[in-house]
Amino acid sequence: GFSVPLQRPADCGADRYFDSSRLACAPCGAHQRQSAGGSSCVCEPGYRMVSSNGGFSVTCEKCPENMSGVTQDGWNCITCPKGLTSKGNCKCPNNEILVERNIDGILLNEALCIHCNGSEQSFSASDASGSRCVRCEKTFIQVSKSCNCNSPNILTGGLCFLAREGLPPKGVATVGFVQLGITLTSAWFLENLQSSALACWLYSNLTACQALGNMCVMNMNSLSSSSTDACGLFQYIYISTARLGIVHSIPYWRHNLPWLYYGDQPGLASQVLEKNHFPTTFSFKGTDKDVKLQFIAASFDAAGNFLKWQSLEGGILQLCPDTQTKLNAAYAFGTTYQQSCKISVSKILLDFANPVFYDLFLEYNGGNGQQHLWAVPVLNLNLQYNEKFVNQGSNMNNWLLTRRFFLVDALSGKENDLGKPPRVIRIASKITISIRLVSHTQRGTIYPPLITVAYTDVLIQNPETQSVMVSFAVSYEMNQSEAQIQTDIALGVLGGLAVLWSLLKTAGWKRRTGSSIIDLQTVFKFLLFYAGDLANVFFIITVGTGIYWLIFFKAQQFVSVLLPLPSQEEDFVTYIACAFSLKALQFLHLLVSQLTVDIFFIDWERPKGKVLKAVEGEGVIKSAAVPVSIWRTYFIANEWNEIQTVRKINPLFQVLAVLFFLEVLGFSNLALMDASSSLSRSSEGYVAPWSRILRFGVSAALWVAIAILQVIFFAVFYERFVEDKISQFVDLCCVSNISVFLLSHNCFGHYIHGRSVHGHADTNMEEMNMNLRREAENLCSQRGLVPNTDGQTFQISISRKMRLHYDRIHETLTRKRGPARLLDSSANTFEQSTRAYNTMNKFLSSFIDHVHKEMDYIVKDKLLLERILGMEFMEPIEKSIFYNDEGHSFSDVLYYGNETTLLIFDILFFSVVDLASQSFVLAAVLTYLQQEIFRFIRNTLGQKNLASKTLVDQRFLI
Repeated sequence: GFSVPLQRPADCGADRYFDSSRLACAPCGAHQRQSAGGSSCVCEPGYRMVSSNGGFSVTCEKCPENMSGVTQDGWNCITCPKGLTSKGNCKCPNNEILVERNIDGILLNEALCIHCNGSEQSFSASDASGSRCVRCEKTFIQVSKSCNCNSPNILTGGLCFLAREGLPPKGVATVGFVQLGITLTSAWFLENLQSSALACWLYSNLTACQALGNMCVMNMNSLSSSSTDACGLFQYIYISTARLGIVHSIPYWRHNLPWLYYGDQPGLASQVLEKNHFPTTFSFKGTDKDVKLQFIAASFDAAGNFLKWQSLEGGILQLCPDTQTKLNAAYAFGTTYQQSCKISVSKILLDFANPVFYDLFLEYNGGNGQQHLWAVPVLNLNLQYNEKFVNQGSNMNNWLLTRRFFLVDALSGKENDLGKPPRVIRIASKITISIRLVSHTQRGTIYPPLITVAYTDVLIQNPETQSVMVSFAVSYEMNQSEAQIQTDIALGVLGGLAVLWSLLKTAGWKRRTGSSIIDLQTVFKFLLFYAGDLANVFFIITVGTGIYWLIFFKAQQFVSVLLPLPSQEEDFVTYIACAFSLKALQFLHLLVSQLTVDIFFIDWERPKGKVLKAVEGEGVIKSAAVPVSIWRTYFIANEWNEIQTVRKINPLFQVLAVLFFLEVLGFSNLALMDASSSLSRSSEGYVAPWSRILRFGVSAALWVAIAILQVIFFAVFYERFVEDKISQFVDLCCVSNISVFLLSHNCFGHYIHGRSVHGHADTNMEEMNMNLRREAENLCSQRGLVPNTDGQTFQISISRKMRLHYDRIHETLTRKRGPARLLDSSANTFEQSTRAYNTMNKFLSSFIDHVHKEMDYIVKDKLLLERILGMEFMEPIEKSIFYNDEGHSFSDVLYYGNETTLLIFDILFFSVVDLASQSFVLAAVLTYLQQEIFRFIRNTLGQKNLASKTLVDQRFLI
């Protein structure tokens, strides 16, 4: 119901016009055709207008045979003695003007062609429209004393030059578009190149010299020893005018010529960019002149006319539209600025029909109060020197620096006719202003800025559908080689210490396994230990690096350090990836180790008497010992199962607290690449890109700080006044009259002495309360394994003989899970396991009671060095050794005793996800999910291992 056809003026054809009221084509009347603008009709040649109200409201009348011409305004017929144009108007030869009316406006019957007097008295010639006689161009008068430029004089670009020796060679009016593989003969160059070069060289014409320089810039400043293009002509004049002197003592800026090049001497670029410091300093906090880069540009049009001085504030170099506040943020010192967007070619052609050329300067205040300008060099990535790109690499000694640049060139790509749209346009698709900090500066001293420009050639096909990606950036950098060296030194030193520490761990592991042979398993274990220690090294270095940049960059007033560029962060990201990979390997190793520990619950409870019991199948009644209840063992097994994944911190609170600080309180804003240390940002202001180093530094610092606070809170308050599950488990063992025998290694483990000082724990409530009261009032002996001591937890190093005896009993305990051929067909499998359990319980209880003199043990304290190194110097050859444990070292086989490993793994997992996704929320969600997944795996498999090793039915583990 509301659909209309799309029609354009170009679609209407010669005999129709575009009716703007209907937005559609309409037919013209008889003897009419479409006007030049396409929105009305005009009479055909040989017809004059009788009336016209616009559009199709035109009435035409045929002219008589003797007056076949039509006046310029189209209203009258006239006789044309010297012929007609294609439009039916009168025409005159060159240097004659057309006259159709008397001076009083009366129309002539016959048009006149009046010759302009070019003699010495008037020096007049017809103007471009052929309607007036004007004074001819001064070069004609100077060269020929007339308005004619006859041979051998040179006529080019509407100017006349005297033919003589030493003139610049004839220029090549071509423009090369290398990206498209196209070389065009430019209408602009064809019309203006030679005349500009001659006028510049002969007369030192300022606009001609500027125009010639602009044509060189449109040709990408490319130089060739064998070409006489725009840059070749400019270089010819530059060399030939050395006698004129230089401007402002700058050796590359010749009088009357624009400053286009710095020179092509090898190594000159590094001298320009690094030899001299910019003569003022900058800070992050201060006045506008201290915290802003005051860029200013001299602008010129294509014809060489100076337009005006322009400040870069306002976004004259930013092609992407944005708010004024965000555009001006590009020049706040220390703020890394990035802007990119797609722009349609039609908009570019509309907004940049005429190119504007810029010479960029950085303004500063001189010592005497005078404002000065520092020239900003340009690195044109499209520049070719002898048909080779010289500005592509990172070696600045090979660079050829220039001065002038433009944003859009829609002029040089026009062929044949300047009035027609261009065939090719050239766009500055990537502009980067680089600010480099002087090494070891303490006052914000910088090197001269560098603006890098990359151009894209676009072949015009359909401007409405074509688009170009453009970007503008301001980057800050400093020499990071010293920081890299320090990082490498730290990595080397700590990596070497990690090797030694891993060797000590491997030696301790060999001692604990009771083996002295270095085999493949030993090497594998060393690599696993080294993976964990090396992960810690990478973690320390990356966290230290992140916090260093966070503090020293954000807190500084006078600038002394700048953040690494994204390309310089690759090593840092690699270190984080290595730390995560190695820590994940250590975590899996830890998980497997905890899921394969040997554990047994020693029940010290003894029968309280005898009962009469019928013997099945014999029909007789015999007395038997009162059975000991298994529920205490089940209860302890369940409590052990529950504390397997207890941690020193609350993982959910940890993740939520980190996310709260980052996203709600705004700590994430500290990771932005700007000078602000504020936690909030204006929604209307520019938001700088993220720094990966700062993101890691902020998040890791929060993780560590919140974790430390949690550990302190749980250790000082919660575990002391609410509940301490690890200590309560030890107390529960003693109340339940059950000890825990753990072997984390072949010949090393832990022992929790839970033998009740009251002899029995399987009793009623009244007796239980009485026993606890007696113990509280010190009316009974102490709980320790050694008389008159309280030591209940021990690290144990058992002899090989003890281990062999343990394994022999344990084999019968696990035979029910072996092949059917190994089972004893004469007895029930469950009865076999029960007998094995009772045998193990009797053996271990007798071992604790020193019954087996050939497998006895001694109790001693660990040496300080043994505690520090985490290994035992004495080898239990004849007797096992029980080391007093003032803490609860048996938590080493639980999550609780490995909080550092778990915390570092969580931090690295969070950081890797964040660096990959740039989202703290996603990182927090995935971190919590992986915590829950691994906790579920640890609980499930740990429960199976507990049931397997202790013969506690898994159905009772809830």
